[in-house]
Amino acid sequence: MSVSPPRRPRPRDRNPIGGHVPVAGGLAAIGVPYARVMGAEALQVFVANPRGWATPAGDPRQDELFRAACAVEDLPAYVHAPYLINLGSDNENTARLSVVSLRHSLRRARAIGARGVVVHTGAATGGRSRGTALAQVRELLLPLLDELTDDDPPLLLEPTAGQGASLCSRVEDLGPYLAALDGHPSLGICLDTCHAFAAGHDLAAPGGAKALLDELVEVAGPGRLRLIHANDSKDVAGAHKDRHENVGAGHIGAEPFADLLRHPATAGVPLIIETPGRAAGHAADVARLKELRDG
Repeated sequence: MSVSPPRRPRPRDRNPIGGHVPVAGGLAAIGVPYARVMGAEALQVFVANPRGWATPAGDPRQDELFRAACAVEDLPAYVHAPYLINLGSDNENTARLSVVSLRHSLRRARAIGARGVVVHTGAATGGRSRGTALAQVRELLLPLLDELTDDDPPLLLEPTAGQGASLCSRVEDLGPYLAALDGHPSLGICLDTCHAFAAGHDLAAPGGAKALLDELVEVAGPGRLRLIHANDSKDVAGAHKDRHENVGAGHIGAEPFADLLRHPATAGVPLIIETPGRAAGHAADVARLKELRDG
């Protein structure tokens, strides 16, 4: 009786590379074909208007087709929650709607078989202190996290570029943020390279990517990093401007992405691009990252 040799690990097994895809017209009908054109090995979608509070029920047929296509094509899927969500807001209506919107994203993510829900970490608006805002984040978010079961995707906290009264932009800010939520086991991290660069982590400096990831593991703990938004930056390090650029065409450059892909903390972590342009430009960014990964 012959025994087949074990399958050799593929580069995509370590770091699937893909992008955010449009879904207006249907998750399966529009999103999956766009991912194919892009050459994606992973994808990210919105399940609601990213700049609104609507909580659409979704189309069960599209949900099932999307789940099936992602399973057959080995495409890990992620959901990005709406941008308006701010659990640290001083506006009671915004805070209330943020909970409703985030709960909707988590439930829809479960329905489509997503592996995580990305949410921005928010800001302390209205002149209130960071401590006051974090206490509110705890009050609003812990009950929602406790609703999650083993079948639900984790919530992935995405630090911002440091605009305004951001609650979490630099890696060290993740410490108090996670502590406010008791280091809940359903929490992970989504690292956006443009955001980190804009917040002052100079990935373009020699050893910059390694330093960032070393600090992330030290502050958040091993295994918290679940997703990377791989975006170059139109602006210099520390500019606090969230303006994405195509991979290798901005102030970060290509080599830091290669360093990032070699770091032990990124093993098994997908990379998603959110770069300018349409399908051809997105396909070029995905191809560039694959070259850096496979080279």
